Amino acid sequence: NCQFCAFKRQRWEEDAYTHGLDVVLGKVEEAIGRGATEVCMQGGINPDMAPFTYRDILVEIKRRFPDIHVHAFSPMEIMYGARRTNMDYPAYIGMLRDGGLGSIPGTAAEILDDEVREILSHKKVDVRTWVEIITTAHRLGVPTTSTVMYGHVEMAGHVARHLDLMRRMQKETGGFTEFVPLGFIWENTKLYRDGKVTPQPKGLRDLRIYATCRLVLRGWIDNLQTSWVKLGHRLAQLSLRAGCNDFGGTLMEESISREAGADAGEYTSVEEIEALVSGMGRRPVQRTTLYGRVGTAGHERDHAPRAASRTATPEQRSAPSA
Repeated sequence: NCQFCAFKRQRWEEDAYTHGLDVVLGKVEEAIGRGATEVCMQGGINPDMAPFTYRDILVEIKRRFPDIHVHAFSPMEIMYGARRTNMDYPAYIGMLRDGGLGSIPGTAAEILDDEVREILSHKKVDVRTWVEIITTAHRLGVPTTSTVMYGHVEMAGHVARHLDLMRRMQKETGGFTEFVPLGFIWENTKLYRDGKVTPQPKGLRDLRIYATCRLVLRGWIDNLQTSWVKLGHRLAQLSLRAGCNDFGGTLMEESISREAGADAGEYTSVEEIEALVSGMGRRPVQRTTLYGRVGTAGHERDHAPRAASRTATPEQRSAPSA
């Protein structure tokens, strides 16, 4: 029931779809062929989904492609999957981990304030449940990213409290690999059509958000990722001077921002990212999901969120999205 999303479809709509396992495996194979070290999977909440679908997808991906890192299933999807299987969160997340889940996207966060969430997505996962799922994952050894979505109905205080919560969670669990601020793309959303938001220009506001995140989270979540998909290449470049040390992924297929009206594209090659990063006087380093360097022995074991690099070197995730 997201008011800010143009991606969702009802089952009776002509362009609604559900990818079968063969399609998913084909996308994974294509991503690996392009040099990916990770595939990211997220989707809508499908009422017709079989209870153990998420587990079965993981098992088959890892059976066919054992070396790929699978970064998948938002807290909303995990909440739904746990309900469908009548499992509690520790058991359900543990099952996914044992099936091949490497890490979880810390999406479905938006602004972690239930009053704001009532406006944005009143049927979506609430703050308490989001925190419970993420901290449970961390305690089970499954790292996650963390996010904030800004530029809609929130006030500055909402963002401040959201960042404080992220910092407190990281102090407790140490399980966040990075923080990703996401600017609201408004053009095709119900929130905009209903007159609940006023369009805000990209630019200085975004850079201020990045700088604030760096100041608040430094020493706890030291990897701050920009979003070229939402900002475009030039503004993403400038964000490297405003606190970001991660340019984001090459991607391959991105639906959420595109459906909402973003026009920066769905794919940027490794060579393009290297040129964009170098153009800002920074040294590009291709990284894995867990911030190891691609091509180094044992790179997936390099992850240590609390001891993340504090240099300004941007690191590019080799992670086309499938």
